[in-house]
Amino acid sequence: MKKRIITFGEIMLRLSPENNDRFVQCNRFEGVYGGGEANTAVSLATFGVDTSYVTKLPAHGIGQAAVNSLREYGVDTSDIVRGGEQIGIYFLEKKTSQRPSNVIYNRKGSAIALADEDEFDWDKIFDGASWFHFSGITPAVSPTLAKICLTACKKAKELGLTVSCDLNYRSKLWDGETANRVMTKLCRYIDICIANEDDAIGIFQLDLSQIKNMEHLQEPNLSRIKNEYVAKKLMEIFPFKMVASVWRNEQSITTFALQSMVYTNNSAYYSKEYYMSVLDYIGAGDAFCAGLIYALLHEFEPPKCVEFANAASCLKHTVSGDYNLITLEEVERLAFSETGNEVSR
Repeated sequence: MKKRIITFGEIMLRLSPENNDRFVQCNRFEGVYGGGEANTAVSLATFGVDTSYVTKLPAHGIGQAAVNSLREYGVDTSDIVRGGEQIGIYFLEKKTSQRPSNVIYNRKGSAIALADEDEFDWDKIFDGASWFHFSGITPAVSPTLAKICLTACKKAKELGLTVSCDLNYRSKLWDGETANRVMTKLCRYIDICIANEDDAIGIFQLDLSQIKNMEHLQEPNLSRIKNEYVAKKLMEIFPFKMVASVWRNEQSITTFALQSMVYTNNSAYYSKEYYMSVLDYIGAGDAFCAGLIYALLHEFEPPKCVEFANAASCLKHTVSGDYNLITLEEVERLAFSETGNEVSR
């Protein structure tokens, strides 16, 4: 079986104030590269999967640095289109205690946002591939990118690839009406959907009033009910083979509980919960996507699949930056071993 994975999206330069400073007090930024599909590609490559990342980047030094950051971890960059003048940037104030994370985007006019449809030869890109992954962030970047995503999805299905999408609704990028119109078209071609309550409401305006009446329930039961309800509703609307979700519940200012679900064949499967302190919140959902893709690619049964993906997401919270630099063995040890967090000697 072919096991080559293609991911498509925008890789950006992430700039964060040092020492968890506010933007207004910052005079020094930490810089790393990342973006939803790029993060997933790096995770998969780290797991030993043949993975290619597709985007458009300027030919100048900053664009090359982004390419190099992918190559460093074994991602194939040979189908990246070079051109344009700008790389997307996002500024991140990291969550600290009760102060939430804050993101400011500077991505208008980026190379990928201004890309043309004829710059991507999907027949060539998909040659030898079995899987195509993108996120709902990518079609939100520009109307042309939405068209390119649709073309890619149609070609992927024509060639027999599995298509996965992390809906990842971003209200700072597009409004719900536009997201609904675009994603409704794309979801007709998606096999594996990663979605949560915010995506369901923001993109598809699902009525969760029944769930609101259950908010007296204690966690984790409420999150389980919400995500299972969302999965069932989405699978009634679209031809998904699976809907998966991952969520964090705050236990204290510094501690969170992480749990995941996969819903397939009219059944929900839940992972165990991990109680964790968080070093970096960014990229945990992308790590979950990589874990899910890896598990499905290797034909894990649903209970094993959700444990593997949840463990991958959990471990990402311990790594700074966007990329999940965690090995396959580390994920397997946490997911399936009773001694997953002992000292490795």
